[in-house]
Amino acid sequence: MSKKIAVLIAMTISLVACNKSAEVKEIKTAYVDTSILMKQYTEANNLEAKYKAKAEEKGKQLETEINRFKQEAASFQSQAQANGQAWAQQKGAELQRREQQLGQAQQALSQELQQEGATEMDSLVVKVKKFIKAYGKEKGYAYIYGTGDAATVLFAEEKYDITKDIIKLLNDKYKSSVKTEENVETKK
Repeated sequence: MSKKIAVLIAMTISLVACNKSAEVKEIKTAYVDTSILMKQYTEANNLEAKYKAKAEEKGKQLETEINRFKQEAASFQSQAQANGQAWAQQKGAELQRREQQLGQAQQALSQELQQEGATEMDSLVVKVKKFIKAYGKEKGYAYIYGTGDAATVLFAEEKYDITKDIIKLLNDKYKSSVKTEENVETKK
């Protein structure tokens, strides 16, 4: 008799467990193509343009010095014959030092711009992640995956792609924040 009771209890437990698993609701998921997002997000494009302009501006100053150096280096050969070997060695060493300094200045400028740009881009990425997290909570998603250049999702049906929605909302939010900033500056 105790075996029958144990079997009945086991069957009852398995029936209850089956009913509970049948009650599991569907998990809502989606994904965002992050490479498309960053290409079409206005703030990211503005940030990229800002650093491109900054690089061109600072690069022009350095380019002027480089052109001056090239002119001196070109005239060096004709002057070397006229001024003798001692002058040529001294001037040659000076030109080498200047060439090294210009190379270091180019490298330093490039690193400075990369660091500044990377810092702002990291900040932008954090802001986008927070936005997507809030969007996911508001829309009832259990998961929002990222695809794109650093994809962790190997396959997803297109019907779960919310990239366009996120881009539109982020761009709208950015446009309104830019307008607010412009209004504040106009009133000053």
